[in-house]
Amino acid sequence: MGKIIFYEDRDFRGCHYECTSDCTDLQAMFDRCRSIRVESGMFMIYDRPGYLGNQCFMSRGDNPDYMGSSCMNDCVRSCRLIPMHRGSFRMRLYEHFDMDGQMMELTSDCPNLSERFRVSNCNSCDVSEGHWLLYEQPNYRGRHFYLRPGTYRSFNEWSGTTSRVGSVKRLMDL
Repeated sequence: MGKIIFYEDRDFRGCHYECTSDCTDLQAMFDRCRSIRVESGMFMIYDRPGYLGNQCFMSRGDNPDYMGSSCMNDCVRSCRLIPMHRGSFRMRLYEHFDMDGQMMELTSDCPNLSERFRVSNCNSCDVSEGHWLLYEQPNYRGRHFYLRPGTYRSFNEWSGTTSRVGSVKRLMDL
């Protein structure tokens, strides 16, 4: 179970909305979001309805000035609760579309894919166990994308705008 609270103003002031599960369209709940408090669980928030657009990972803690420290603007339009995963993690990244080309299998975090596998682009992947974040840059920096178990035949299917993947991290209950 998770709980995230969106506030219209900085420092947890103004109108607020509490969410404990996935919400495909938050637009009717509030106009803007300037601070966020995650009381439990982990969430991905999106700047467009339907879990589309820019993504931002949120874990337990306070974000009193969300706009000043985030990867997005003040438009939070959907959010997804990341289920807690207990067990092993496994994903396969592929150099080409449709699971073709060089394959890289991961069962743990990888801070620098190009150093480890000599490949900087990943065009498809298969997540068989666990929930993961893909980052465009090494050392878990830059834009990131949430992947849950499933097959992604193209980087477009994880909302990526580029096939560049610099690092990969498992999402474990903090």
